[in-house]
Amino acid sequence: KWKGEGTTQNLESIVIGRCYDYIRTVNPAVGEKNCSQIWEAFKNAFIKKDPCSILPKDYELFINLSLHTIPPNKSLFWENNQLLVNSFADRGRRYMSLGDTLFGFFGDFLNWCGQADSPGLDYESCPTTMECENNAVESFWRMASITYAQHSSGVIHVLLNGSADGGAYPQPGFFADYEIPNLQKGKISQIVIWVVDDIEGPDIDSCGTHSVKTLETRLKTLGYDVTCTDNYKSVMFLLCLD
Repeated sequence: KWKGEGTTQNLESIVIGRCYDYIRTVNPAVGEKNCSQIWEAFKNAFIKKDPCSILPKDYELFINLSLHTIPPNKSLFWENNQLLVNSFADRGRRYMSLGDTLFGFFGDFLNWCGQADSPGLDYESCPTTMECENNAVESFWRMASITYAQHSSGVIHVLLNGSADGGAYPQPGFFADYEIPNLQKGKISQIVIWVVDDIEGPDIDSCGTHSVKTLETRLKTLGYDVTCTDNYKSVMFLLCLD
């Protein structure tokens, strides 16, 4: 028994449904995709394998089948504010965060793992990242993050939580470890950082201080044109609304 929750019930129906939802209503511009084939590629990445030995590259076929263009200037990276990012991006209408791509939409908020000695999914329990890093979900999001960063272009946006424990820019973290190293410098004109505090939350981190300063320095050292804004109005209005 692992410590994490088991595979989401009805996983196959959910993800195939999400795939069709995406190509028919969320973002028909991506064109035709074979949703059953995408499900098979996804499942084959982790099925019949030790749930602690799944690597990001195991999802390569899945990514290749579900990949599509990410419009320039629409990428929105984030840490510690997933629900806010989802409402701000508005399913790709304002921005296209990782969860608004087909491959990210496919797995958002779901859990899954297989078993070494059986072709089925494990609905009882799955390993947490604390138990083993190379689990099915963690490796999926690493591969998705790498791909998302590689295909982002134009003005890149980063939405960070200034009230997060331990700072707005966590290290280690997906943005620090998988996304920044995979940005394609030649395709990026500017990186815009927004640091937004929770309403009535603590102001732990801001532009030019603590971990945000670390991030700004890292990006500038890499040669990017970086701007940073505290409590960006559009996002604050959304938080106030909630």
